[in-house]
Amino acid sequence: MKGQINVMRRFSGAALRLAVATVAAMVAGALATPVSTAEGVDPVAGAPEWNATHEQAPLFPGVHIDWDVPVTMSDGTVLKANVYRPMDAGGRIVETPTPTLVNLTPYTKLASMLGDSAMSVPVLYDSLVTLMNRFDLFDLNGTPVSGAGDLVRTLSGGLLRNFAVDRKMLQSGYTQVVVDVRGTGFSQGIWEAFGAREQQDTLEVIDWAANQPWSNGSIGMTGVSYSAINQVQAAGKQPAALKAIFPVVPGSDLVRDTAAPGGGVGVGFLPFWVGAIDASKLLPDLASVVQGRFDWKWLADRVASPVTYLDLMIQALFVPSVDAIPPHLREFLNPDGAFRSGLFARPENIRVPTFVVGGWHDIFAYSEPQIYRDIPLPPGQKQLLMGDWYHVTAGSGLGTPGAPPRLDVLQRAWFDRWLKGIDNGIDRFGPTTVYQQGAGWVSGGEYPAAAAEHRRVYLSANPSGTTGPVVHDGSLSADVPGPATLTVAPGLSTLCSRDAAQITAGVLSLIDACAKDSRIAETAALTFTGTPVAEPTRVSGPVAVHLNTVLDATDGYWTVTVNDVAPDGQSTVLTSGQLVSSLRAIDEDRSERSANGDYTDPYHHLTLETRQPIVPGEPTTLDIALAATDAVLQPGHRLRVDVFASNFPKGMLIPALLIESQLRPQHLVLDPESPSWINIPTDRPL
Repeated sequence: MKGQINVMRRFSGAALRLAVATVAAMVAGALATPVSTAEGVDPVAGAPEWNATHEQAPLFPGVHIDWDVPVTMSDGTVLKANVYRPMDAGGRIVETPTPTLVNLTPYTKLASMLGDSAMSVPVLYDSLVTLMNRFDLFDLNGTPVSGAGDLVRTLSGGLLRNFAVDRKMLQSGYTQVVVDVRGTGFSQGIWEAFGAREQQDTLEVIDWAANQPWSNGSIGMTGVSYSAINQVQAAGKQPAALKAIFPVVPGSDLVRDTAAPGGGVGVGFLPFWVGAIDASKLLPDLASVVQGRFDWKWLADRVASPVTYLDLMIQALFVPSVDAIPPHLREFLNPDGAFRSGLFARPENIRVPTFVVGGWHDIFAYSEPQIYRDIPLPPGQKQLLMGDWYHVTAGSGLGTPGAPPRLDVLQRAWFDRWLKGIDNGIDRFGPTTVYQQGAGWVSGGEYPAAAAEHRRVYLSANPSGTTGPVVHDGSLSADVPGPATLTVAPGLSTLCSRDAAQITAGVLSLIDACAKDSRIAETAALTFTGTPVAEPTRVSGPVAVHLNTVLDATDGYWTVTVNDVAPDGQSTVLTSGQLVSSLRAIDEDRSERSANGDYTDPYHHLTLETRQPIVPGEPTTLDIALAATDAVLQPGHRLRVDVFASNFPKGMLIPALLIESQLRPQHLVLDPESPSWINIPTDRPL
């Protein structure tokens, strides 16, 4: 250690200045390099202006922070907020009221503070971001570690500023308020994830912020994930002061997204997520201890509920049957109960400009296009940006040549337009900008693509001759195929899959051999592969699969993926879906069908009250919803449908249903009188 210190001391001031000058020269050279647009990508008018605005010299050079400001709710509970305000060149807090951004988070204000601190050293962040984006330094596509590159590129895509605090916005004349959600961080109360009281808190915080002397009364909401869901929920309640929101990877139907995909339990995400929040909420306010103002009510609330929700998860593990589920656990499964109703937002009630950012493999991928579509605003006042992202890689690659601007740049333009009234053209962006898997970025007027038509393609037992070791190599057919019965057993091959990467929020996306190639997972699957396409073929919109099944037990769990198979055999998942057999009852009022009458989005009740146990040995038809997607099958590529009898860790049967399934093999019956098919939206026949 002493030798290292001596080496650092010998690093002369001249050498340090030379290093800084070199970095500066590289940045200057990068800034002078003209931006190219990738072939086939629609150029985004206004992007250079938005970048220039975001990077211009600050109007107010400094930022003042009021730490742990108490905000008292109507029931007396005190939430704690950090208030970030601009300061002028003389170090004085700007007294002129400004538009105000609100972010409510369960991940503690400490996380926002740490992120803000990391971005406050320009040479360590802004210069690095400029270099990374100009030269796309970590684009590792075509290598076995492209997932690692995608994760690193998230740092330069702007997400960190959306998650924490964007000082560039503050320095241009905004105030930001970051609040610990009730029962988390330094706020009092019992954590109530997305519950009615928490949603009421959000409305009261908005009202409080709008009426502070430093606010001009115009409120925007910002934030990622939980904070994005919070935005959608709040906007649906139409508080008067809320003027615009910018939710990054939000959800509106958390039951189907993560809590119970297809009626199973999202074991790869929920326990770890709940555990992380439960642990972080126990971190005390050490500054208050030193200053003699410790909040004893905070401590009493933490003692009252130290492991919120984890205790219920543990109890559920030991329920021996469905009939034995106790009333307090049934209440959490009741669609009309307080807990489950809080997991749904109402985007159809949103009346303020909304910019939705999502990812095709995000944990909320089912909700994100739906949120955009449900908002009853004209295109432009609502926007959709969908990337080829997981939860933790949202924004990866943005700001690079051929890609849309960074998330922080887009957010700045969005709030400048709707909170400050600056006509900067952001309302003419898109209004849908999507990354087509297998192709690249495109901007257009609508999503799904108007040219995409849902078409029925049948599953056939006839071999395609295109797979490695799989349970069965079948094919896709435009005609009804002959009879066959195919059997598939539950397995653990999906531990190495894109679904595993998705449900772990993208953590497992580092393993390219699993996240970007399904051939390992397919060793436990029935596969059905089509013929090579002769022309680029676009898939755009929601996908549904109809299966004729037989079980040897009273329950089972089916999973389906839709893949793009390259000429070299790589099988890349485009989208997926799953369903517990006994939870197949469909809510027709909320389901959608294509012109041919087939489901495009079968909406299952997923409740114990509508559960329909399977009769062993009898055929049962299932309609499975897959998340909407957008992709292009290039010439020579094939479409593939994989069918599994399990999907761990994305989802699994709750223990009570697992006992009923007995983990027995499941059968897919290909009967000409009751065929199985995929209903897929494409711009030309497959």
